[in-house]
Amino acid sequence: MFRFAPSPTGDMHIGNLRVALFNYIVSKQKNDKLIIRIEDTDTERNIEGKDREILEILQKFNIEFSDVLYQSHNLKFHQQFATTLLQTGRAFNCFCSSEDLDKKREQAKIDKRAFRYDGTCEKLTNAEVLDIEKPSVIRIKKPDFEVKFADIIKGEMSFKPNDIDNFILLRQDKRPTYNFACAIDDMLSDIDTIIRGEDHLSNTPKQIAVQHSLGYNKKVNYAHLPIILNKDGKKMSKRDDASSVKWLFEEGFIPEAIANYLILIGNKTPKEIFKIDEVFEWFKLENISKAPAKFDMDKLRFINHEHLALLEPEDLAKRIGHFDKTVGKIAKIYLEEASTLNELKSKIDAIFEKREVSEEFQEGVETLSKIIKDSDDFEDFKDFKKYVMKESGLKGKNFFKPLRVVLTGAENGPELSKLYPLLKTYLKTI
Repeated sequence: MFRFAPSPTGDMHIGNLRVALFNYIVSKQKNDKLIIRIEDTDTERNIEGKDREILEILQKFNIEFSDVLYQSHNLKFHQQFATTLLQTGRAFNCFCSSEDLDKKREQAKIDKRAFRYDGTCEKLTNAEVLDIEKPSVIRIKKPDFEVKFADIIKGEMSFKPNDIDNFILLRQDKRPTYNFACAIDDMLSDIDTIIRGEDHLSNTPKQIAVQHSLGYNKKVNYAHLPIILNKDGKKMSKRDDASSVKWLFEEGFIPEAIANYLILIGNKTPKEIFKIDEVFEWFKLENISKAPAKFDMDKLRFINHEHLALLEPEDLAKRIGHFDKTVGKIAKIYLEEASTLNELKSKIDAIFEKREVSEEFQEGVETLSKIIKDSDDFEDFKDFKKYVMKESGLKGKNFFKPLRVVLTGAENGPELSKLYPLLKTYLKTI
């Protein structure tokens, strides 16, 4: 069983989409199920509607999943398992105040050492715990062994007990922390393969420690994907527009191209341009580089252009808001100078909108417009051009610039001889 576990706290990050794609691909290869788990226990940060937006994005990429679960629905299990750990001596109540912990944290900074919980409440007896009338959290006891696991991408990993520390399982309000809820949910869903970003690498030993403390020793396969860097070589954050899948859609990038790019970067692939259906034949997690991948907008634009060129004319027309196959054929020609749906749409829309003409060519455009609307259709562009030139008496740029404006709504663009056979159907209505 595989899982993709996003949080509804903001726009979907391209790193998260990459995780979703890889989970989908490998689950399909193994003929296994993929579930979506919306990790919504951080109620203060949840944004209304983001869960639906996540699912809509996954559907745009044709990512198939068997079920959608909400982490908050497992709250009673989180609390029950925390109680079990208390009863078995694997966890303890901690009454330390935030103020006391902050002071110790500051002292650790002064001493230039990593802050670790000092075990103040770990040795309290049951009687002492019952006598204390203060709010408490539940902390796990450190494991008495090194936590080791094999990572498909990074190799053998090992963490000492101090790396895990006495982290909190349940907060004072009895809500679970991320690592505890995640560990319990993976147990409940019987997850055996976890593919996620390397920012979760330090969380993995904590989650394994929770499961071992509960006597759950199922072998789980892990793969932690390297982070994606921005153009400055820093980790891509929400401040980078291109980190948002929603923003990429708004800019006119299509799902096929975004998926192609995210699978391509930091990977060994048999070719550069491919569709998702082809990936199942050759994709291997072992081929993912250990080094971070750098996001290259120019490369994405190139890949987007190539995927737009692969679309059938009718499909391309629909994606720019038209429903005429001929418009799709016109758009194919305009791909000579466009790489996104937005760029393409602006050029196609100009053909059907009111002409905005510079003063220099205003008179020529008005003259040619009347001649063209009153003329018969010509099969050949040369015959059409010859006729309009003769009737107008215009020559050189005073003829060709206005002619292009009349036909396309712009002073520059692809060869008119390519466009005319497709545009002539609309000339009487423009």
